[in-house]
Amino acid sequence: MERLDDIDLKILRILQKDSKKTTKDIAKLLHLTPSPVYERIRRLEKKGFIKKYVALVDKKLVDCIVTAICMVSLRYHDEGFIDKFDRQIKALPEVQECYHMAGKVDFFLKIHLRSLEEYHEFVRLKLSKIENIGVLESYFVLKEIKATTEYHF
Repeated sequence: MERLDDIDLKILRILQKDSKKTTKDIAKLLHLTPSPVYERIRRLEKKGFIKKYVALVDKKLVDCIVTAICMVSLRYHDEGFIDKFDRQIKALPEVQECYHMAGKVDFFLKIHLRSLEEYHEFVRLKLSKIENIGVLESYFVLKEIKATTEYHF
């Protein structure tokens, strides 16, 4: 893997905080000219350090006020069952994040929905259709203390 220098890391930190910053703005913050900053950003994109640019939406304003955390344990753990579970979860737009875990549970799912009733319907009509789920535990977020998309390096 390519090593990043201090300027690359500074560019990534700036873009994590505000991806709408222009090349000119970033160059000014770094006391550089825009051209080399532009080239560095394009290289970071091409090499995959910057995967994509997104808008972070306020979940309350789009009425997705229920955050559910699902802990899923599978009945069978061979590669085929895990791959099938991966594909089925990726097809569910309600699942915002999914992590394959080590420990007591196999998967951690983060889901945002409009209501508990909508969550109930999601589990009943979609999640329960995934054959290999052995145990499903649901937890509901009472208050979000910290949420960030930034990596600190």
